[in-house]
Amino acid sequence: MNYDADFDFDNYDEDGNAIFANPGSALRAAGPGNPRNLPCPTCREPNRLTAADRRQGYQCDSCADRAEGGGY
Repeated sequence: MNYDADFDFDNYDEDGNAIFANPGSALRAAGPGNPRNLPCPTCREPNRLTAADRRQGYQCDSCADRAEGGGY
């Protein structure tokens, strides 16, 4: 079996660490160098974004889902 065929390399960095917080999320994975310690600019809930998320102009997954019609 070829495991590489099932591995989505676009979701991991060169060290094998996840790039995204969750499947289907645009938010970056939190870690020691990228903690989830910033509020969402939309709902103002604390600890929703990382510095990498903020640089991209993102909002939290809950707000993004609502904006996209998910209504969660």
